[in-house]
Amino acid sequence: MSWSKLKQQLESFLSPALVGRVEYRATGYRYLPDKAGLCYISVDKKDVLRMNDKASPIRWYQTELEIKNDPDIQIPISAEEMEAVRKDTQGNVPEDRLKVIARNRKITGYAKELMSAQASLSKSNFVALANQFLSTSIEENIESKDILLNILALVDRRVGKKRILNMSEKMKLKHPVVQYFYDLRRSTC
Repeated sequence: MSWSKLKQQLESFLSPALVGRVEYRATGYRYLPDKAGLCYISVDKKDVLRMNDKASPIRWYQTELEIKNDPDIQIPISAEEMEAVRKDTQGNVPEDRLKVIARNRKITGYAKELMSAQASLSKSNFVALANQFLSTSIEENIESKDILLNILALVDRRVGKKRILNMSEKMKLKHPVVQYFYDLRRSTC
């Protein structure tokens, strides 16, 4: 499918409140057929989803340590996770320390997922993922580990206000760019 048709289809699924604000853009190289163009998403004429752009309002992490040390990341810890740590340590650790251990375990897993998602996004083909988005259900796209599929689903008109509002806990564990689009969509509900 050509870029113009794909762009038209993607924009036809945009939430009415985001029409004109969210744009899908692509650069092409006419004389370099072996060089793929860059595709990116802009909001209010500012590039948001473009990893190599230093002026981007989204934080792109370079290392797992950056993620672990980021004070903006809020990781909720459940009672089951606390109990798993208690079981692993055989109850020899004070309660306050259990929460720290559980949080560290969870943030390590979260950091690995974020780094993996960023790496796959930088290597992905926007057109292939957009076609995948168009051919799968909204639920699958929202639950996907792929950042781009999450974003396309969040700005989709088929995701209603009630579902957006019920996603707040899930979104805390997503990449900052997914959180950005979630906040954008939530502000338009």
